[in-house]
Amino acid sequence: MAFSPAFIDELIARNPIEDVVGQQVALTRKGANLFGLCPFHGEKTASFSVAPEKGIYYCFGCHKGGGVINFIMETENLGYPDAVRFLAKRAGLEVPEDDAYQSQYKKKERLWALNKETARYFHAQMKSAGGAQVRDYVKHRGLSAQTVTRFGLGFAPNAWTRLLDAMTAKGYSKEELLEAGLVLSNKEKGTLYDRFRNRLMFPIIDVRGNVIGFGGRVMDDSTPKYLNSPETTIFNKRRNLFAMNVAKKSKRGMIILTEGYMDAIALHQHGFDCAVASLGTSLTQEHADLLSKYTNEIVLTYDADAAGQNATARAIPMLEKTGLRVKVLRMQGAKDPDEFLEKYGADRFKILLEGSENQAEYRLRSLQMQFDMAIDEQKVAFAQEAAALISTFTTAVEREVYGVRAAEAAGLTPEVMKLEITKAFERRIAREKKAQEKRDLAPAAALQPKSRELRYDNVRSAVAEENLLRMLLREPALFDQCGKLDETQFSVPTFGKVFARLFERWRSGLSVLAASLEGELSPPEMAHLTAVLQKAEQPLSEDAFRDCLRIIEEEYRRSQVSDEDSLLAMQQSLKKKKGYGGT
Repeated sequence: MAFSPAFIDELIARNPIEDVVGQQVALTRKGANLFGLCPFHGEKTASFSVAPEKGIYYCFGCHKGGGVINFIMETENLGYPDAVRFLAKRAGLEVPEDDAYQSQYKKKERLWALNKETARYFHAQMKSAGGAQVRDYVKHRGLSAQTVTRFGLGFAPNAWTRLLDAMTAKGYSKEELLEAGLVLSNKEKGTLYDRFRNRLMFPIIDVRGNVIGFGGRVMDDSTPKYLNSPETTIFNKRRNLFAMNVAKKSKRGMIILTEGYMDAIALHQHGFDCAVASLGTSLTQEHADLLSKYTNEIVLTYDADAAGQNATARAIPMLEKTGLRVKVLRMQGAKDPDEFLEKYGADRFKILLEGSENQAEYRLRSLQMQFDMAIDEQKVAFAQEAAALISTFTTAVEREVYGVRAAEAAGLTPEVMKLEITKAFERRIAREKKAQEKRDLAPAAALQPKSRELRYDNVRSAVAEENLLRMLLREPALFDQCGKLDETQFSVPTFGKVFARLFERWRSGLSVLAASLEGELSPPEMAHLTAVLQKAEQPLSEDAFRDCLRIIEEEYRRSQVSDEDSLLAMQQSLKKKKGYGGT
């Protein structure tokens, strides 16, 4: 939705960024800015900065940045229009009517309501005479009536149009059922039929309590065994986790990540109310980011088979990237948490949980299992790879502790293993130093944006564009001196867009704020703009401003000449080829 600039200005003014951020982050003033621990990644030293005068935030650690609207989009997992509605409600503002936006939001509300009605329908079917089989199955799996109700489990009847008929009778259209992924279309016959049939149903609920989709386990031998809703307007498998709406309230100080719905539900029933499961996909970076908002520690409980171990190996770096502490739970005598709880009970699982390995222990043990320690060559190979692994551990204490363990596994003395680790550590440091020196010798590389989506093709012009925008945002009256400068002359398209929008706001008598552009810039673009605004500011002068204008215009003219030369060369090449082909 394109909200009016005046409304966005009022929204920003009524929602001071330091107040909104301060409700979620403990901030301490340092000079003109406020600092706190970043809410987007785990850290021990505050690198998250809020600049009240500029209305922006920026993290020097993970490089996320923006204004108050972007902050709500990130922390509440909302799109731009919904973040505006969130802040408008907070400030007691009435959101201007917009037919396109209202239509889109109403569509989402209808799909949420449809899914909620569907969940109620499935739950009722489970209690009906036709749900006897699924009730027996649930009882056999050890789930109590309370757990069934808590998670809203249900039953999709073994019929082709029962849900379709029930929901259309409640006033939902066939198009809405298709859009929600609840029915499928038979194109040959031109008919619709239920997607989920003869399945135990698991409603998938987002962190705000909306039913966004379903998972279904088949009750016969048909395939697939588990079937999930497709991606829809309200359902994204990469950004949601099963039972996250419950686990986010847990007081255990950790989140247990499982592979399946039944594992997560079984853990909840046995008192471990911090379990979640992915939605039929491998763990994604979006999942890791979501988890980091609600905990500092993750315990991985993936299946003990090869696929589960591979999934664990993939998940560890993603989770650690967000600053999460990662532990890995190893189960003996059971393939997954559900089976372990059934066999041994909650007390044994608690002991297992308390003794779970941290990621370093897990990785070292997994490495050890790849070698036969009865063979000398295998011992040597293990010691070398273990040394390389341990050399990446961040503290000397970790390297010492795990070095001793690796030595014991390989039948070596701790001193020998320590020597190998020291050599591996020195080699790694030397490589990193060489890489840093290479970067230092190429200062232009240091000026490139952190986001891979953005790139400076002309560094000289880009730096001038950065300085020009910083000065314009500090002193909008400088727009008077911009002459014929327009967005096409900027070498960085994002900066050209920012200049054009700010100029338009200045000419209309509106405030010139970076935060006002959040609806027009992508999150990476907004983060980069705030990074630029956080750089040390040069003295503000008309001479410096004119220098920026001169450089931008010079580089633009140079690029035009270069483009003309390239075009001429291409035409000459084509003429030569044509002449050759005609002989």
